[in-house]
Amino acid sequence: MDDRPRYMISVAAELVGMHPQTLRVYEARGLVRPRRTAGNTRLYSDLDVARLHTIQRLTCELGLNLAGVERVMALEDEVSRLNARVARLEREVRDAVDRTHRQYRRELVLYEKPPLPARRTWTSQG
Repeated sequence: MDDRPRYMISVAAELVGMHPQTLRVYEARGLVRPRRTAGNTRLYSDLDVARLHTIQRLTCELGLNLAGVERVMALEDEVSRLNARVARLEREVRDAVDRTHRQYRRELVLYEKPPLPARRTWTSQG
């Protein structure tokens, strides 16, 4: 998904089948945060439009009120942040393991078994 601002409020509202005033209400509630031009025109990204679709699904299909939508969206945002953190930590662990393995390879000395002592044969003379 692209987060570049590209749609004016009327276009974004049409894309999701909502009234522009509804988008303003969602912005006021903090559910969506369109960027602003120098002239203060709202510009919505594809990510914003996807978020509006999610809000629409939560309100229309699941019957949540805006307080419920706010909570669900906050939880989804937290899950996204945590997923990104887990991915970062996994990369860090993989990198640390790779560094450790490279270090081991540099310091590795192959072990060779010492030869067995020559077998003595015992004679009756001792």
